[in-house]
Amino acid sequence: MAEARATHRAVFLDRDGTIVEDPGFLHEPGKVRVLPGAAAAIRRLNDAGWLVVTVSNQSGIARGLYDAAAYAAVQRRVVELLAAHGARLDGAYFCPHHPEITGPCECRKPGVRLFRDAAAALDLSLARCYWVGDRLSDVEPARALSVGGHGLLVSTGQGPDHVAEARALGFPVVADLAAAAAEIVRGA
Repeated sequence: MAEARATHRAVFLDRDGTIVEDPGFLHEPGKVRVLPGAAAAIRRLNDAGWLVVTVSNQSGIARGLYDAAAYAAVQRRVVELLAAHGARLDGAYFCPHHPEITGPCECRKPGVRLFRDAAAALDLSLARCYWVGDRLSDVEPARALSVGGHGLLVSTGQGPDHVAEARALGFPVVADLAAAAAEIVRGA
């Protein structure tokens, strides 16, 4: 479907460090911990008519630390925990590569292939989307894919390490996913 005719808007969320705690190479469903306020924030976005899609770099797969099935098991647990709070994800995409191991790819954030894949699958107008995460690579695709670059850096997870550079690049910094959802709903 052509971008000009796309009808839906979405919020692209990084998973680890934005929605759930990031212990590093999260691959065990029993270790999934939703960050405070994250489920309510996603439910707020759902209720406001936004599609919510996770896009995650999973270099642990390329490193041989876990496989795609382990990623999927963790993702299912995330969905279960969010559903218990009335929140839902409308899509989930991940990059299993790492440039030092598998070579460069177009899907590893800040690459844009996974966002374009989601846009095609979900009939998204990328100009109407937001990108939210705890690393610059999570929000930088906003500049490449949308007019105005709607990216928000959260100060959870690795966020504190990226605040100065995010602000220098003009990306707003918010405390957490709840604050991001409030900004998005307010600005819609």
